[in-house]
Amino acid sequence: MKTAFILEDTPESHVWLSEVLQMSFPDIAIISAHNIAQAISLVAASAPLDIALIDLSLPDGSGITVIEWFNRHSPHTICVVASIFDDDNHIFPALRAGAHGYLLKDQPQAAIVQALNGIVTGQPPLSPAIARKMLRHFHAPYNVPTRELLTEREKEVLSIIAKGMTMAETANMLGLKRNTIAGYVKEIYRKLNVSSRAEAAISAQQMGLI
Repeated sequence: MKTAFILEDTPESHVWLSEVLQMSFPDIAIISAHNIAQAISLVAASAPLDIALIDLSLPDGSGITVIEWFNRHSPHTICVVASIFDDDNHIFPALRAGAHGYLLKDQPQAAIVQALNGIVTGQPPLSPAIARKMLRHFHAPYNVPTRELLTEREKEVLSIIAKGMTMAETANMLGLKRNTIAGYVKEIYRKLNVSSRAEAAISAQQMGLI
């Protein structure tokens, strides 16, 4: 792997993914974009790329659009989704569009590096949770527990953290203390009956908050 592309609109996540690529493939050259329009313009003018890490939730649409572009114009580029979403509505459309792998950003860096290194030996880069989801794809859906209503402030906090913002960044945006945001997040998790940022983000999408 000599050349890579990152499509990610959150600065913190962009830095994190860049570090992952450097650890996976030392000396790899990286180009990046922050939205779909910029991404297509940039990759169309670039030499063929070896690998692309693509976020799905972007300011001007879904990263699936860029995956489809690579599938049509640069099929040898290995497209890997890097997302917080682990639901069927994100996983399977991305794979149908031509993604070669799907990694969750809530994993440790070492786990992502190991998954990317597996590409060299022909192993698909899939987070364990995504692999399990694929195996359960044809099972009957389970009943979702009734959820308590969120307050307007809780909805505001949820909409921000669902976009990948840290609690510190969320606190700065809302002019609140980090501990206050942590309290809101704890209450949001309790009300939604979830235990991770990825699950909370799915709920936020279902509620129309992102």
